[in-house]
Amino acid sequence: MNLALDAMGGDIAPKNPIGGLKLALESLPLVKKFYLTGPRDVLEAELDRQEVGQRERVEIVHSTQVVEMSDSGLDAVRRKKNSSISMAVDLVKQGECQAVVSAGHTGASVAAGTLMLGRLDGVDFPGIASPMPNEHGVCYILDAGANPDATPGHLVQYAIMGSTYAQYVHGKASPVVGLMNVGEEDSKGNALAKETFPLLKLAPINFKGNVEGHDIFETELDVIVCDGFTGNVILKSCEATAKAMFKC
Repeated sequence: MNLALDAMGGDIAPKNPIGGLKLALESLPLVKKFYLTGPRDVLEAELDRQEVGQRERVEIVHSTQVVEMSDSGLDAVRRKKNSSISMAVDLVKQGECQAVVSAGHTGASVAAGTLMLGRLDGVDFPGIASPMPNEHGVCYILDAGANPDATPGHLVQYAIMGSTYAQYVHGKASPVVGLMNVGEEDSKGNALAKETFPLLKLAPINFKGNVEGHDIFETELDVIVCDGFTGNVILKSCEATAKAMFKC
């Protein structure tokens, strides 16, 4: 397979994306070629600086624009058609690559994927699955920021997609799915949680029920579904907590 890398995506680009590429070249032998999108001269200089080997597996696709973190995701995709993220997604659209990797603007990545590649049948809105370390393995928070105004129907779709991913990528025979809430009782939660709960019970998944914040790390779960607003707050709070603990 071939992978497209948005080499200008992220706060420390292209240094960090190319640093990740260097590791991937050693650990992912099944990837035939990595396509890097970004300004050719900038990327070539960084590849040389980091002494990246196996250059025959690396190809640069020149792009002249970069989506800044201050840009609106949707507007950036529409206005900056020659941006590194748009060109990376286009490589998948054209069949040159099978997947895109980007650490850049989340909104632009979601917008580019949705507008240029479309959605799976039965999926109304994309969601971001973020892996969290768990005492029993890995637990995915879904959605972690793509859709802050999710509906109950969206959460059901996230549960099915997350369960399918855990089953076929992580080999879980019957992935356990929980609904993020403020209590385990069936009647707990805001309007979104209360409306979603009975729908998840009817969905073709192994639904555990409501779960709380501590369950992310302590309970045997494979997927926790929530709206993107809640998921993003959880994700960034955990990131900041980990950094603070290492500084103590």
